[in-house]
Amino acid sequence: MANDLGLSLEGMGIAQPYSMQAEQSVLGAALLDPQYVDTIIQHLKPEMFFVRQNRAVYTEIITLVSNAMPVDVVVLADRLGAGDGFAAVADAKGYLAELADTVPTLSNLQHYIDLVYEKYVKRLLMNQARELLEQAADDVDAKVMLESAEQRLYEIRAGRDVSEVQQLKYAVIDIMSHLQRLAGPERERWLGIKTGYRRLDRKLSGLGRSDLIILAARPGMGKTSFALNITMNVARQQIPVVVFSLEMTREQLAGRIMASEALVDSRLFRTGIENDQDWVELARTSEKLGPLPVYLDDSAGITIPEMKSKVRRINRSLQTAGSKPVGLVVIDYLQLMSGGSGRRNENRVQEISEMTRSLKIMAKELDLPIITLSQLSRSAEKGRADHRPMLSDLRDSGSIEQDADMVLFLYREAYYDDSPDVDTTLAQCIVAKNRHGDTGSVEMYWDDAHTRFYESDYDHDD
Repeated sequence: MANDLGLSLEGMGIAQPYSMQAEQSVLGAALLDPQYVDTIIQHLKPEMFFVRQNRAVYTEIITLVSNAMPVDVVVLADRLGAGDGFAAVADAKGYLAELADTVPTLSNLQHYIDLVYEKYVKRLLMNQARELLEQAADDVDAKVMLESAEQRLYEIRAGRDVSEVQQLKYAVIDIMSHLQRLAGPERERWLGIKTGYRRLDRKLSGLGRSDLIILAARPGMGKTSFALNITMNVARQQIPVVVFSLEMTREQLAGRIMASEALVDSRLFRTGIENDQDWVELARTSEKLGPLPVYLDDSAGITIPEMKSKVRRINRSLQTAGSKPVGLVVIDYLQLMSGGSGRRNENRVQEISEMTRSLKIMAKELDLPIITLSQLSRSAEKGRADHRPMLSDLRDSGSIEQDADMVLFLYREAYYDDSPDVDTTLAQCIVAKNRHGDTGSVEMYWDDAHTRFYESDYDHDD
């Protein structure tokens, strides 16, 4: 077993890298001139400081800033008190005074910040290498090791460290910092991603990071079209979107998008386009769509680990290009997915449950919202006068309702009633579950020819 091998960095004679001078210089800059505190907080977290006393000092600095209190040596020393490596308040005060005298020059602050972060990343990589050695010694399956290593490296590259249990006070500091950003001049940047449907966004507060959103409807109700409408609305915000389609080809998806964006009858993509004006609109639309960060994948039978791997690879390319990472994943649709175990579970409900749990974990690991389309059972069409879907109508439901942060249903009365007096354009997006806010219905309009949903008349002008 790995424990018998003594696989520790110290046991292998490897010292953890850190720079005491860089850590002290960063803290000294914060004490000398509070205007630098915001810059430091944007780049560094308490756990990035290796020395215990430095980590304690920085934690208290962030706490003071979060509570709108001045960063003062006397106040800091009193808050540090005895503990965290200090024998008494006087020791803490003496160390803080020493920090203020440590900074060689404030103009090199960014260099000190970068050095602290670099040493921190090296420590994470060393610990990851040690964990791989332990897994290999424990004869862990190679595929599991590869998935674990790739995920861990992705987290390190993305600036997230989930390897350690975190004390509540650090999470509280993160929450206070987030609330300050929401109250600041760049609040729009930190809100949930806008779907492009204003009333729906007000109800959902946007699409939150790590959220699993289930979009369900009966076949032919327009769920793929609605998901693609949201995809394009998000992409126009210059937020990259990845669409995994297990039902339609890339060409079919692109055709749907072009028909919706150019307002050209989608049926012409099957019968042929003869109108010159339609060709002109399609040419204009293709130029507009080209730069948008939308990625389409039509791999049949793709598994959740494969999806995660592809998103990570796209993120690496985007990072190299200096672009934003993927901000939204769309999956069409849940019942066509494979659990990735290489065999089909005899209990389909259990298999779907395992996949929804894995999708929620994927959303959390990649730190982005995932919209997953799902079918509804026929119960919505049988034995009920009101065909509006309910949570119990989710097909192979299992833990879909439990794992999802939000559940959205699409409903059109004309789908069930073909009477001439029924308005075929009327539709509803029903928010049946919302872990973060309100539930209820949002009135919409359905444009069948252009496979497009509008929230109200004014959306036609968007």
